[in-house]
Amino acid sequence: MDFKAILAKAIADYTKLDVLECEGYIETPPSKDMGDFSFPCFKLAKVLRKAPPAIAQELAAGIAMPEFVSKCMCIGGYLNFSINPAIRAKAVLDEILQKGERYGASDEGKGKTICIDYSSINIAKRCHIGHLTTTVLGNALNKIYTFLGYKCVGINHLGDWGTQFGKLLCAYKHWSNDEEIAKGGLSALVDIYVRFEREADEAMQDEARAWFKKIEDDDAEATKIFEWFKEITLKDVAIIYELLDITFDSYDGESFFKDKWQSVIEELKQKNMLALSEGAYVVKLDEYDMPPCLMLKADGASLYATRDMAAAFYRKKTYDFYKCLYVVAYQQNLHFKQFIKVIDLMGYEWAKDLVHVPFGMVSFEGETLSTRKGHVVYLEDLLVKSVEKALEIINEKNPTLANKELVAKQVGIGAVIFFDLYNNRIKDVDFWWERALNFDGETAPYVQYTHARCCSVLAKAENIVFEKADYSVLDDIEAQALVVMLGDFPQIIKDACEKNEPSIITRFCADIAQAYNRFYYERRILDQPEGILQARLALTYAAKTVIKTALGLIGIGAPERM
Repeated sequence: MDFKAILAKAIADYTKLDVLECEGYIETPPSKDMGDFSFPCFKLAKVLRKAPPAIAQELAAGIAMPEFVSKCMCIGGYLNFSINPAIRAKAVLDEILQKGERYGASDEGKGKTICIDYSSINIAKRCHIGHLTTTVLGNALNKIYTFLGYKCVGINHLGDWGTQFGKLLCAYKHWSNDEEIAKGGLSALVDIYVRFEREADEAMQDEARAWFKKIEDDDAEATKIFEWFKEITLKDVAIIYELLDITFDSYDGESFFKDKWQSVIEELKQKNMLALSEGAYVVKLDEYDMPPCLMLKADGASLYATRDMAAAFYRKKTYDFYKCLYVVAYQQNLHFKQFIKVIDLMGYEWAKDLVHVPFGMVSFEGETLSTRKGHVVYLEDLLVKSVEKALEIINEKNPTLANKELVAKQVGIGAVIFFDLYNNRIKDVDFWWERALNFDGETAPYVQYTHARCCSVLAKAENIVFEKADYSVLDDIEAQALVVMLGDFPQIIKDACEKNEPSIITRFCADIAQAYNRFYYERRILDQPEGILQARLALTYAAKTVIKTALGLIGIGAPERM
């Protein structure tokens, strides 16, 4: 039951104002003793030509009060409403009992496609902790949009183009062979590339450029080797995606658009948008307070903007997206502003649907990551170690636990994801093992343990008959606080979606877990009279369901035992 919407209609019916306008005015009072909802009558002073306190008195006497309103208070120029605890509990819990893990889902996105460009690994390079946020943030957005009825297309836009691949092929030809690469895998590719950067002379640099030209020209040998190196990289990163339980719908990377960006350049030429600058072609953006957007190098080669524009046009044509999200670090803010503005200036109205979702940087236990200084934490190592540490904790706390390895994976991986997605995405993240794997506080293990606690309570109950619940007993502070939070969950999901901000759900997970634990410690659940027992079991079931759903939306599992 949408109490706010019903209140808004009652106010609108009396004042003849627009219902949505009234709903937008309704606020949450600063303290609980002032009620659950507050309508500021200052908004009506000019229309009704009365002082706000007088308007509040008039509304209190005149509007047809919904049955769920237990108390109506005039506080200065505000009209405040308190909701009947039993009615609220019944409305919220009945809906969760009916919908289960689909509670909060909707079909608002029906018929609309969301393209989400995330993870975007680089070929022939190992993923480090810096790839964590784009991967888990993009996956969470994929799940959130899907939950609200949108069709999502997860795109791993591979970094598989550029002169570095000519260097890699040159190094392979000079210092390696099929057997060594097959045996050493991605590490072997990284080693020969590092050796090239360290030892290559000018002759080898020329040779590397020649190899990349062969890749550009679809030379059979160069293409075969290049594609093999891509397979090796994807096989390596598949381990990471398996640990994170992430899949993609497309792996079309930069090389896929090598023959598609030319049409973009031609259209820019036809629209007289290209300008020559020091031999290169650019689109000037001075009047938009941006430097020129580089489109073509002096030698005619494409650049990031060229290829990203080609990708945008391809995605619009292929998927006809409602939105296309780019989950990329904030260092690329200018790049996205530039090429999106160029598409806008080309006259494409859908440029507004290209959305950069920036995020902050990741450091590890106080140290900024730096390849040159050797401060590199590889993502696979981070995830594997987290699972190992989780297993150590489980062996210490609950050595007889069934399926320990599976639970350790859920807890270890969940700890990493939760820690990364807890704060606003634009903030930098400093990852610490001790904090992430803590079973107390605002962490995944704490939330997961709360879910397991709910499961344990329900498992101990011999007869669960929710129809016999007496919701009037859920009038205590702890129960009502939990009910209110549960009722807020659908809006929490919508807010996270509208703002592309999964941290809203992550923080909600911690809040709902804390609220349930307060209820659990203050109110005995089992061994109670039938009406009380079933009401508190219903509340426990609802909390368990919402916690599991919320964790799932950010890509975290919910163990039933820990």
